Amino acid sequence: MTSIDTWSPWIAIIVTGGWSLLAAAGLAFSLYLSNRQLDAIKEALKNSRYVYIWGPSLGKRGFIWSLLEISKIAGMVVWPWASLRIGELDPIDLKNFPTRLKRLLIIDLTIMIISCTWMGIAVVLIKFK
Repeated sequence: MTSIDTWSPWIAIIVTGGWSLLAAAGLAFSLYLSNRQLDAIKEALKNSRYVYIWGPSLGKRGFIWSLLEISKIAGMVVWPWASLRIGELDPIDLKNFPTRLKRLLIIDLTIMIISCTWMGIAVVLIKFK
């Protein structure tokens, strides 16, 4: 295996720092979902216990809370097993959830997973250089 020190400087910068650019894009996309699509998401999940309890305050508690709420809702919709078991998500709401919104939530989760994986790979490359 070759050392990262022997790589071209631009390749090394992209491999070790590109994840941060993708993470920033993911944050921007999550904020977009929080500001522009949250009302449609709340309407689609109106019978779910999570939205029933937290609905009035969703999107109104600040920057960090908005990001956490979108992540929670994206996880509930894309991987619904745990949320269905504990009763946070209504099965009928999940069945009738709009495809357009689900696609946006899948994109958001995909960006987060890819940037975290990329960061892990960059850490390993730097650690074992």
